[in-house]
Amino acid sequence: MKPLCPFPTPAVLLAAACLLLTSCDTTPRQRQEVVRQEARKLDTLADRAAASLSRAGRRAARFDSASRARTRQPLDRAAEAAFTQQLLGTYAGVEQLTPATIEPAFVQFMQQVRAQRRQWTQRDWDYATAISRRLNAQFRKIRLDIKGRDELHIRALQTEFTALETGRDVKDLGEAVKQP
Repeated sequence: MKPLCPFPTPAVLLAAACLLLTSCDTTPRQRQEVVRQEARKLDTLADRAAASLSRAGRRAARFDSASRARTRQPLDRAAEAAFTQQLLGTYAGVEQLTPATIEPAFVQFMQQVRAQRRQWTQRDWDYATAISRRLNAQFRKIRLDIKGRDELHIRALQTEFTALETGRDVKDLGEAVKQP
């Protein structure tokens, strides 16, 4: 392999000179002790990092376990109906949405999600996700009759919802890992 620069740079020469001068002022035993001390410091730092990583892993596992337990619990039908009414308003009858009304329903849904998402709990997100799934199912049923422009807008809104939901999950996981 050919070296990048055939001549040592002034900085390399200066570093080498300093090393030689320093080495002249110490004995091999002293240099050996300095190396041992620095190795102990590195070991201590590595141990602390490993312990911190282990704690974060345990916290992430607890968060994941709690999240799985929460999602296994069925949604309350009355609460879901109230949430649907709150997020969709006049478009709450998702299964009755038509090619002409599905795009405004998605717009209404996302306006409400944007407005309320900051104060939602993970359980509220579960309800919003259930509503989103219902909207998406209705969209798939009638997709062939929807104008291309509306379909494109709906797809953008679906993507935005997924991004917001994922962002909240990541934020909550980060907070769970940081907690003592």
